[in-house]
Amino acid sequence: MAIKITRGSGNVFTDLGFPSDEAANLQLRSDLIIQLRKRLAMLGDTQSEWAALLGVSQPRVSDLLRGKIERFSVDTLIAFLGKTGAEVRLTVRNKRQAA
Repeated sequence: MAIKITRGSGNVFTDLGFPSDEAANLQLRSDLIIQLRKRLAMLGDTQSEWAALLGVSQPRVSDLLRGKIERFSVDTLIAFLGKTGAEVRLTVRNKRQAA
């Protein structure tokens, strides 16, 4: 029995059926959360210390670490990254053409 493999679009949220504009926003927020989690992990501090650094409550940091993407806007995530010393740059390009 052969296994059917479908090539992904490059955006898991599109592949899950989200409308393209929402999928793009979710992908961006997901990428920002991943980078923020990496930066916080490098600091090696506790969630309480991260909360103080970010200016939020410890439960809010817990939401971040558990990937509760719906609770964070792009603006908020960029602000958090800035508080960790990161510089965020955005690249805009044309959509890929369907093959």
